[in-house]
Amino acid sequence: MTATDAIALFQQALMLALMVAGPMLLFGLIAGLLVSVFQAVTQVHEMTLTFIPKILAVLLSLFLFLPWMVNHILDFSTRLLGGLDGFR
Repeated sequence: MTATDAIALFQQALMLALMVAGPMLLFGLIAGLLVSVFQAVTQVHEMTLTFIPKILAVLLSLFLFLPWMVNHILDFSTRLLGGLDGFR
């Protein structure tokens, strides 16, 4: 394995991590923005009001995107383990 191969592998793993975490982060961001707007409009500044919707939004996105995430992770793992013969 050359340095170029290692860098390419690291880059692919990093992109996969960003792709898998992206939907959950986006749902959490949208939920946080909606709660912030609600708090600004109603002037209710309860700390628990900020955490519960974000957690629920992230869990919802996890359940929605879990098959897609697992598919991408399995595809990457298959390509990674299938290419081990070439690294001898």
